[in-house]
Amino acid sequence: MAESTIISNTANLEKYLKLDQRGAIIAEYVWIDGSNGLRSKCRTLKQKPSGIKDLPEWNFDGSSTGQAPGDNSDVYLRPVAMYPDPFRLGDNILVMCETWMSDGKPNAYNFRHDAAVVMEAHKEHEFWFGLEQEYTLLDFYGWPYGWPKNGFPAPQGPYYCGVGTGKVFCRDIVEAHYKACMYARINISGTNAEVMPAQWEYQVGPCTGINLGDELWMSRFLLHRVAEEFGVKVTFAPKPIPGDWNGAGLHTNVSTKETRAEGGMKHIEAAMEKLASRQAEHMSVYGEDNQLRMTGKHETASYDKFTWGVANRGASVRVNRACAEEGKGYFEDRRPASNADPYQITGIIVETLCGKVEGADMTNHAREAESAILDNIVTKS
Repeated sequence: MAESTIISNTANLEKYLKLDQRGAIIAEYVWIDGSNGLRSKCRTLKQKPSGIKDLPEWNFDGSSTGQAPGDNSDVYLRPVAMYPDPFRLGDNILVMCETWMSDGKPNAYNFRHDAAVVMEAHKEHEFWFGLEQEYTLLDFYGWPYGWPKNGFPAPQGPYYCGVGTGKVFCRDIVEAHYKACMYARINISGTNAEVMPAQWEYQVGPCTGINLGDELWMSRFLLHRVAEEFGVKVTFAPKPIPGDWNGAGLHTNVSTKETRAEGGMKHIEAAMEKLASRQAEHMSVYGEDNQLRMTGKHETASYDKFTWGVANRGASVRVNRACAEEGKGYFEDRRPASNADPYQITGIIVETLCGKVEGADMTNHAREAESAILDNIVTKS
């Protein structure tokens, strides 16, 4: 499919995947690195774990992932969720992990920790989240897959939810990823071709609280792994192609026990006032280069100004028309970029709507991580 020869030789691999593992289990530990990317490594377990408590802590070299200095490089992996492995099958598992330092503090890039603290403190509100992950598929050389070399396809219009040659590209990857997520028990709820050719979307949720972040990060890992076998790259850049082409977002659907109940619309309206008061704080954690996408065009709002409306895809937050008519339901925060961290998104939404919690501050944690990134750049240069 791809021009690159650097692709997995899955036909040869198949016979080895069928070999008996003699009761041993392969656990692939997955974590988020210092550049908002994913890393993983595998270990052998002597028996099938019955739950997270059976999985041992592990560690890695944080100086090689931008997460720790060379003179104190050990970063610890603490398992938080596990999923059936759709690549190795059997009892093999994928393990989502938090990153911790030797002094017992969460790593600067461990945004999950603060989000979990905030969500636990406000669990009585029963937050449900659903995220719409947009992404773009690139060829080996970094150009959108299926686009003319050094050129552009016909203008946007026929590609969104399109069918047919010349309208959609890499459907095989999308289908493979969909099934892999289902096998891994990721709560993937749908998928569709997006407005820009070679751009796609899938949805994860509804999930309760911190589970959404765990499942979305693992779904991203699965997408990279599937695309790897086809020699295709995945980018979550919010504006991969400048000009008159749609960007890529991570639209975030939010509801609480109160908004879902009768008269819930008044709670949605109250939430809009709170979100409006923290526009700058939210944008600071809603993804890198998001200002390139949020120009007020191509179904986006302004980067600097908060707006909301019913059925308005040009607003910062959209309320579904059916929800408005029924007087209860959910709202859709359309501001997050496709490369944003779901832990930061969901964490700051709970923090804004319900209040800060001692020991957790979503925006301060983000600034600490940003400072750590700059320190690493200075050190390496």
